[in-house]
Amino acid sequence: MARTTGFLSQSSGKLDGQFQTRQTDHGTFLARLPRQTSKARRSEKQANTRCQMANAAANYTLYNDKLKEAFEGKNAGVSDFNAFIQVNYGKNPVYITKQESQSGGCVLGNYQYSRGSLPAIGTALQGGKLVSNLKTGASSTVGELSQAVIGNNAGWKQGDQLTLFYAEQWQDSEGVPRVTMESWKVILDTEDDTLLWSIVMAEGFASVSDGAGGYVLGMSVALENSGASWIHSRQKSDGSTQVSTQRMKVVSDILGDYQGYDAMIASAHSYGGITQKEVYLNPGVTFGDLSSGTVSGNGGSSSGGNTGSVTGGETGGGTNTGGSSQGGGQTTTVASPTFSGETQFTESTQVTMSGPAGASIFYTVDGSTPTDQSLEYEEPITLSATTTLKAIAIKDGVSSSVTSRTYTKVEAGG
Repeated sequence: MARTTGFLSQSSGKLDGQFQTRQTDHGTFLARLPRQTSKARRSEKQANTRCQMANAAANYTLYNDKLKEAFEGKNAGVSDFNAFIQVNYGKNPVYITKQESQSGGCVLGNYQYSRGSLPAIGTALQGGKLVSNLKTGASSTVGELSQAVIGNNAGWKQGDQLTLFYAEQWQDSEGVPRVTMESWKVILDTEDDTLLWSIVMAEGFASVSDGAGGYVLGMSVALENSGASWIHSRQKSDGSTQVSTQRMKVVSDILGDYQGYDAMIASAHSYGGITQKEVYLNPGVTFGDLSSGTVSGNGGSSSGGNTGSVTGGETGGGTNTGGSSQGGGQTTTVASPTFSGETQFTESTQVTMSGPAGASIFYTVDGSTPTDQSLEYEEPITLSATTTLKAIAIKDGVSSSVTSRTYTKVEAGG
């Protein structure tokens, strides 16, 4: 602090926003103002991005020491972790707080944990039990299972690996969500007489009746605060790995508590809150309001949910009725996905799905109605048995109507 004379000695207060003068019994002194620390500015959109990353990363660690090279075709320098985050970002996001994350918390989510060129193993819940579309027969040894899988399912070979991931969700005494995951594998070998139950979780490699006199791979216990999924993998001669594209199927009492707008806001506040001043949504509008209900503000209104009209305001000064968009309005319906592929086949058929730009496609192979918890379409799928395929497209939280088609296996020459 410096002592001043002259003009400064007759004044007091701030100078240039950097210095101030102080009058004391000993004269006038010039002092530098304390440096102002800038406060981080976070918009709601930035908070949404950041807050869903913590739980996604926690889920990745569940697989990290159990599955190597789970994403085929990655660009050079891209890790499996990067690929995991990329395929799961924005899809069924789960939010945990900063405190839960720092305590090692984790909420088991329906995350996609692999992406590859091998046929996906389709799964569905039947009476709470997870059942696949993989034909297995009534197998008790590794050899019997191998013969059934290779003989009845297209795309499987001797030496392939069938792995089960099984995870349980629980909460500790402090209420922090935690997950324990285990995995079991079978290397397909038609000559192996090892008892299947001696090397795998018996409840996860059960033979379940398919209702047509055959058996498929399934679980003998219902999922309850747990998740499970099988994966097909293959070690190639060049050392690279092929995998099927799979997603964890989860049944949990707490998962819903950590999803949605309120969960995102709670997580954001644990990281310091939302402090961005610029408005990118009308005041009072939440994500849920954008697709249904009534929204007012800034001279525009949206009423009647997905079939109402959009006029003026931030949604674009046009009218949207019955799924068509005019005058720059916001489209509130999504076109249904389309299928390609032979509907009658003798050995197998490959089905390709397509949908609106930016939409995600979810499908089922057991005839059930698909939701955003169903299998997500990533690559063409191979069908080797008569299958009713159903799919929906989802974009910006809005779902299309269901597209359904039956693919029938016929005898050669039939």
